[in-house]
Amino acid sequence: MPAAKKNSDNSRIGHAFNKLLKQIGNPVEFELPDWFIKPKAIPYVFIKRNIYLTKRIKRRLEDDGIFCSCTASPGSSGVCDRDCHCGMLLSSCSSGCKCGNSCLNKPFQNRPVKKMKLVQTEKCGAGIVADEDIKRGEFVIEYVGEVIDDQTCEERLWKMKHLGETNFYLCEINRDMVIDATYKGNKSRYINHSCCPNTEMQKWIIDGETRIGIFATRDIKKGENLTYDYQFVQFGADQDCHCGAAGCRRKLGAKPSKPKISSDAALKLVACQFYQNGDLHIGSSRPPYNQRQICPQCCIGKVIRISHPKNESSFGIIRRFDEYSRKHSVLFEDGESEFIDMAKVDWELVTD
Repeated sequence: MPAAKKNSDNSRIGHAFNKLLKQIGNPVEFELPDWFIKPKAIPYVFIKRNIYLTKRIKRRLEDDGIFCSCTASPGSSGVCDRDCHCGMLLSSCSSGCKCGNSCLNKPFQNRPVKKMKLVQTEKCGAGIVADEDIKRGEFVIEYVGEVIDDQTCEERLWKMKHLGETNFYLCEINRDMVIDATYKGNKSRYINHSCCPNTEMQKWIIDGETRIGIFATRDIKKGENLTYDYQFVQFGADQDCHCGAAGCRRKLGAKPSKPKISSDAALKLVACQFYQNGDLHIGSSRPPYNQRQICPQCCIGKVIRISHPKNESSFGIIRRFDEYSRKHSVLFEDGESEFIDMAKVDWELVTD
């Protein structure tokens, strides 16, 4: 009896289904609405400062050993401009400095966030455009979010991957410390990638705390898209780049080429190659190795040759001198910069 009832039910369902197919007729093509196809943006909470979900590491001011003694120049109302030693080392002036309340080297504390607005781009989803002119070197905005450790970061990444999410808002600060702007952040999370960006991320020390600031690398006009190079670490399938820059690397995971040096520096370094032919010579004013002193500040802009083991050498240009570390910043032929203690290497001035 139960089996007969089951067959009867199947028969009625089949009859109803066939009747429905006759009423529908021929198949009709249709498109799902955009709101159904496009994934919804992850909702987030706006915050002004980082929220620590891991142990907060904050060094004491005396441990940094970075202080300045800047004083106001005649006719100037501000202190600590481009020549401030703290600023050169990407460290905000602190209470240990002698510059006082008129200090200009406090981008995170005293400089307002630049005006910007959220827009929808053609190929890159949401983006940010400047709502005012921004000058090169100016502070744009701080990158903020939840500060998490590596374990939490890995757990969140796997969760997002399983959900099919392709937008990531992670920025590594230090070892075992990552800023995640997925759920909490500010407008900086919407700044898109470009292989030829107009801003860059800088890691600053603010009163012993490591924070990430976004600074303009060139003059930016109002209405221009704000971008920086994600230097993307791949997690899952490759992602195409749609930045449209002339030097686009096509994939977000592709490594950028080494930075290009200025034309005048390149000419100087190329000229050094003629040294082997005798067209240039080594300055004779260099003291013997056991009497060598630190290269004076008047060497800024000079071309040097640094000798290495196995009779190898490299050419570079001295860019600046840091009085605190007593080291010189040297820009080498391949575009790489390095701080070097000139008293501990075998170097020579190259002259024409």
